[in-house]
Amino acid sequence: MAEISSARVDVWLWAVRVFKTRSAATAACRAGHVRVNGERVKAAQAIRPGDEIRTRIEGFDRIVVVRTLLLKRVGAPVAATALTDLTPPPPPREERAFVPIRDPGAGRPTKRDRRDIDRLREQALSHPDD
Repeated sequence: MAEISSARVDVWLWAVRVFKTRSAATAACRAGHVRVNGERVKAAQAIRPGDEIRTRIEGFDRIVVVRTLLLKRVGAPVAATALTDLTPPPPPREERAFVPIRDPGAGRPTKRDRRDIDRLREQALSHPDD
């Protein structure tokens, strides 16, 4: 059987389980959330071993390097050997933006509510340990 030299980026992302479905991988490529070696790509872009792929998922970048090419979806242990994950760990919850939660149906915040929200955000950002 012949060794494959390239694969579509959407197929590979689906095969190594970065995306749950191939259509989700294709949609991410169309939206510009997938970069190969620093450049935005279309779903049919060919990738080769050694290429760096950056994918924006749920507001965070996932960085992987292609080690082997796959055209079919495989089990998780095999998929883990097909890539090198260079993704930095997510920031701790304390460092994420603080957003107070309002009751559903409470309507638009009043001027006083907005001032209270701003005050809470300032306190959360200035004293992350408290």
